[in-house]
Amino acid sequence: MSNNIAVLTGDLIGSTRKPPTTVDAAMSVLAKASDTLSEWQEASVHFTRARGDGWQLALTSPVLGLRSCLFLRASLRAANLDLNTRISVGVGLGSLSTSGDLNGASGDAFVLSGHGLDRLTKKQSFSFNNSEENSPLQAIFILADALSDGWTVAQAASMAGALSPHAPTQSELAKTLGHSRQAIQKSLSSAQFEALRQAIDVYEAGLTTSA
Repeated sequence: MSNNIAVLTGDLIGSTRKPPTTVDAAMSVLAKASDTLSEWQEASVHFTRARGDGWQLALTSPVLGLRSCLFLRASLRAANLDLNTRISVGVGLGSLSTSGDLNGASGDAFVLSGHGLDRLTKKQSFSFNNSEENSPLQAIFILADALSDGWTVAQAASMAGALSPHAPTQSELAKTLGHSRQAIQKSLSSAQFEALRQAIDVYEAGLTTSA
């Protein structure tokens, strides 16, 4: 049975210039981050590595698409591996195999996500794709990509902790990361957290309305 899902398809940028151990480490970071996404939606996202530096996962809660893109970027940047990832989100009908293996999955969401990754330009790392041509939601992804592209390692670590749907307070986050609340506040501010939080709210409300 097909349901409305979001499929995230990505690959590492510039991975051919890195040793295999660094690429493997980056994939491990993404896999671990995907475990957190599974906790967010209370169902496995079935993170799958493909083509060496490629990967894919499926969100049964499509509204988490933009939040997940930013969290994956933040997790990878915080790991300080000097690697970034492109991510294409495809929202539409899709079905998973009984085993959950994405290699046996099918549906519009998978096609839209894959084609979206192929169309990404060198200056763009995030893409949103659904059945609507030139969806206004794509603009939110373009802006979120630009706002988060320059995150430092410290900013990314703070953002990774703040992006959860049930985010901790800044004091709780500071305690977890071993920093002062003022340092976390400054880091989130410089990482454009408030603007990105509003972008996430608009995306999630827009996707719910159009569903």
